[in-house]
Amino acid sequence: MDIFEVIVIGGGPSGLMAAIAAAEQGARVALLDKGDKLGRKLGISGGGRCNVTNAKEIDELITFIPGGGRFLHSAFAMFSNRDIIAFFENLGIALKEEDNGRMFPVSDKAKTVVDALVGKARSLGIKLLTHHPVRELRYGAEGVEGVTLANGEKIAARSIVVATGGKSVPHTGSTGDGYPWAEAAGHTITDLFPTEVPIISKEKFIAGRELQGLSLRDVKLSVLDPKGKTVVSHRGDMIFTHFGLSGPIALRCSGFIRGVKKKHGVSEVTMTINLFPDRSSGDLEAFLRKLAADEPKKALKNVFKGTIPERLLPLLFDRAGLPGETTYEHLPKEAWLAFVAAVQNFRIQVSGTRPFEEAFVTGGGVNLKEINPKTMGSKLMPGLFFCGEVLDIHGYTGGYNITAAFTTGYTAGHHAGKSAQGDL
Repeated sequence: MDIFEVIVIGGGPSGLMAAIAAAEQGARVALLDKGDKLGRKLGISGGGRCNVTNAKEIDELITFIPGGGRFLHSAFAMFSNRDIIAFFENLGIALKEEDNGRMFPVSDKAKTVVDALVGKARSLGIKLLTHHPVRELRYGAEGVEGVTLANGEKIAARSIVVATGGKSVPHTGSTGDGYPWAEAAGHTITDLFPTEVPIISKEKFIAGRELQGLSLRDVKLSVLDPKGKTVVSHRGDMIFTHFGLSGPIALRCSGFIRGVKKKHGVSEVTMTINLFPDRSSGDLEAFLRKLAADEPKKALKNVFKGTIPERLLPLLFDRAGLPGETTYEHLPKEAWLAFVAAVQNFRIQVSGTRPFEEAFVTGGGVNLKEINPKTMGSKLMPGLFFCGEVLDIHGYTGGYNITAAFTTGYTAGHHAGKSAQGDL
């Protein structure tokens, strides 16, 4: 039976970073992965370019991790986004900052990042074992004892880091393996749900594909509760699909839909689109009125087609009870105001989201109340540590999830290494 001081399970970003951090403490480390190569999910991140972190200040960065962001304060104190940048630059990976603080390798290739991490792990003497699926973790009266592989082989360890990911993008190996191991140690798993995922709507205009493929630029998308109160809003780009909504701001809103449904016991949730988020309602009314007044004999549907997405106009007119053929000279006040309101408050009923297979991120996971935020160690099982997406932490796309993976991975690995050597 092989004996290691630290076993890390999972060869994604958090697992690789955990193994490196543990080895830097002088521990003898094995990294086990069930797949045929390491860093598979890392290799497709950022559109294949690997968005390694985000350069925002920590307090602002945490606001972009709506699921468990505040839990990360201690981890960021140990290994922040600035430390992540320095880590890769010290490995010879030049980085560049793009829009909204996103950090990419100058090479624009995720393989550069994966190769650097794997190379660093090898240089530290970490035993990298692919095709090594773990069947179970072995626990004793005093804490972890090791793992049993799918083939029955046992490997002993003093510390184990679970870095198996969530359930999103399962073709990369993230199939929720770590959850039952956590439960066997006494941990609870909060409800799992796909987030950063396209949204489903059963509206007739969606089913009829009237807007399929229509992209909206720089609009505001909001999720409302049943009383009409805004739960969350995001501004940016989105697209209508044959099943509902997608695009950056739709993905960011997606995780909140489940929360509203669960909290209020509803089957559908109202979302709104504001096509002119920079204008007040009065300013927008005056703006649109002037456009119509400048061409008083022209049908409104033709007046506005260069200002409002032409494919959306029929729905806006219909909801306001204002015929598109109406001219400014025959403008009915009530229907006109209803039209202006609809332009800033286009309502869509949504029923949920697409499945884990289409999600970028998993919501839910190992309950953070049972994890020491300073070490990522289990409060219930000595020698057991968790990091990355297996934890109940989820952020928006844009480098936030990988930042959480690296910082929790480093923190878990560092303390797993110290614990295994009796330094904690």
